[in-house]
Amino acid sequence: MQLHFNAISEAGLPGPKWKKIFDLYWPAYQAWLTSKGTAYVPDLQTSQAALKKYMPKMWPTYKRLCKLTNADPVAARFLTGFQPPAYISACSQAVTVAKTVQLVRNYDYHPDLMEGTLLLSAWNGKKVIATSDCLIGAIDGMNEDGLAISLTFGGRKAVGEGFGIPFILRYVLEFCSNVEEAVATLSAIPSHISYNVTVVDPSGAFKTVRLSPDRAPVITDAAFATNHQGTVDWPENALFNKTVERADFLEDLLIAKQVDAQQVAAAFLRPPLYNTLFTQGFGTLYTAVYNPLARTVQVRWPQTDILVSFDHFTETYKLITYDQPALLPQTDAVAPVLTEAQAPTSSPADWQEVVADVLVDTTVVSVPPEHKTKLKTLRKNIIRRGEISWEILVDYWAKAGEAYWKKW
Repeated sequence: MQLHFNAISEAGLPGPKWKKIFDLYWPAYQAWLTSKGTAYVPDLQTSQAALKKYMPKMWPTYKRLCKLTNADPVAARFLTGFQPPAYISACSQAVTVAKTVQLVRNYDYHPDLMEGTLLLSAWNGKKVIATSDCLIGAIDGMNEDGLAISLTFGGRKAVGEGFGIPFILRYVLEFCSNVEEAVATLSAIPSHISYNVTVVDPSGAFKTVRLSPDRAPVITDAAFATNHQGTVDWPENALFNKTVERADFLEDLLIAKQVDAQQVAAAFLRPPLYNTLFTQGFGTLYTAVYNPLARTVQVRWPQTDILVSFDHFTETYKLITYDQPALLPQTDAVAPVLTEAQAPTSSPADWQEVVADVLVDTTVVSVPPEHKTKLKTLRKNIIRRGEISWEILVDYWAKAGEAYWKKW
């Protein structure tokens, strides 16, 4: 399995380079939004009203992006970031402030479902280096003020009314300068899924904000986060992704005597933080190390890395190859890699279909079916009304998690 990763610099208003990213990935996003004929709701007017209400400073940029892409109603709705389809990932993150200030995180997901772009931009006058997601959003990043931010999935099944978390993180990076401003902004914008968001600035101030669609934000002094929010709310998911084990490891690591930032960052490239179940959507696609004092960003893999800063940003391309262990089987049922040369034209990969294939192939090993009919029924049930069924996912995580621990 491979990932085409690019560090791209367009240090100004969104222009031809961002447009190129949009043209490359929009067909796949569009297929995700409209898969199986599912209606992509809410409508454009509601979505734009939500953007104006909760992220008003982003409105001029939003209009520019829509004009730049000649966005149709589906694209225009998507670029608001409001109420996208639900999806889950894993991830771990930690802050260190002794001697140097650092935010380090692992992004755990499926390689074929990641854009693979580290973008330097200045859409609203403030330079931002961020890992791109959902074209306009960010899953981690830092701005020129040294404010760094990253996310982990919160480990809860609740889905409500709000914005996709990458759009919220982008807004924080564009308009906040320190942790206090970031926390206030995070607390004011509704997230449609539960996430843990960690922020740190050059002063060494940091917070982890637990966002949920069905309860008020919880602001904590936690220096690390995995995939639960204080207590485990979704035990099947927690068993599969080892969120408690990773959290315990991070806690022990951060309180260890004489541990330094370099040692903490190195730990993210080793188990239990580094994961290799790539075809199951639980593989570490990269490690990001943010240094707010030096204003540097390092993207790391076991065999290579990219190091950039706001003053020295070299555009770079890396072809990353991931090795899947024999613990659970690999599957050929994955979406094509969205390289520029292979960008979809008429039949882009269906995100829901990719995930369904992954879940079925994993569950076959965990609980072997008695005959092919059961396998077909399982796959049919995973996707209901064009979207992944949370109820079926509960069963999947329970079975996959049990099998994982037995084999481990």
